[in-house]
Amino acid sequence: MNRRFSLAPWLFLAPFIGLFSTFTIWPLIQSLVLAMQQTYGPGTAQWVGLQNFKFLLTDPLFWKATGNTLRFTLGSLFIQLPVALMLALLLNHPKLKGRGFFRLIFFAPSLVGLPFVAMLFAPIFEKRTGLLNVILHNLYSGWDPEFAWTQNYIMSALIIAALWMYAGFNMVYFLAALQNVSRDLLEAAEIDGANVWQRFVHVTLPEIMPIAGFITLLSVIGSFQIFELSFIMLNNGPGPDNRGLTIVMYLYQTGFQTGDLGYASAIGWVLAIMLITIALIQRRLMKRHEER
Repeated sequence: MNRRFSLAPWLFLAPFIGLFSTFTIWPLIQSLVLAMQQTYGPGTAQWVGLQNFKFLLTDPLFWKATGNTLRFTLGSLFIQLPVALMLALLLNHPKLKGRGFFRLIFFAPSLVGLPFVAMLFAPIFEKRTGLLNVILHNLYSGWDPEFAWTQNYIMSALIIAALWMYAGFNMVYFLAALQNVSRDLLEAAEIDGANVWQRFVHVTLPEIMPIAGFITLLSVIGSFQIFELSFIMLNNGPGPDNRGLTIVMYLYQTGFQTGDLGYASAIGWVLAIMLITIALIQRRLMKRHEER
């Protein structure tokens, strides 16, 4: 009887363990094994050990892709998140009329997929007929309508497209955090003579810091995984001089265009290690903040 009861939890966990092992643990093991091989197409592989990882450390294209990805990530963090926070502060104001309507308007872009956003923004940045060049030329006659955004300022174009899609999504998280800020603390700070900025810095910001940390981590992980947006906006390629090449795009090119799935798997593992390291650092920083 006791043995039957001790086996009961494992029986309930068995479906999850089976699915998790089949679709997560086993593919991870296989991808690690594949990262130790050099492939020349389906069914052709040669064991190379850690050579893929050693070559990756000196691969200029990988570091080019890493630099581009970092620039996009920093742009997302220092432009997208402040915009999302400002929108949340604005739409959280109790005297603003039509708050529900504006929240829907700003959140709606996040409901569409990245391929749609890429297809929508690609014509905006076109030369001559692109909406952005037309507007700038009408505002300033000296603006060159032949200016190619997706050739000269690739990362700026990608950051603007991502801003349109994700600012409203992050705004919702900030709104949820702002609505949980203690009104008593805000009123007490106001009574003590604190102005709007002081109340934000010393009351609101510490209260929403856990959610802000969570949003930052999501943004970093999402930015490091950028692929569809740049791939489609740049006509299925990395753009001139590989200025739009990202880590995941390089992984795709290596694995599915070059055919070296082993090296692509090594790139994937390095990307995973990067994200795990960033997550651990962010967790450590948030823990220190909570202990203060």
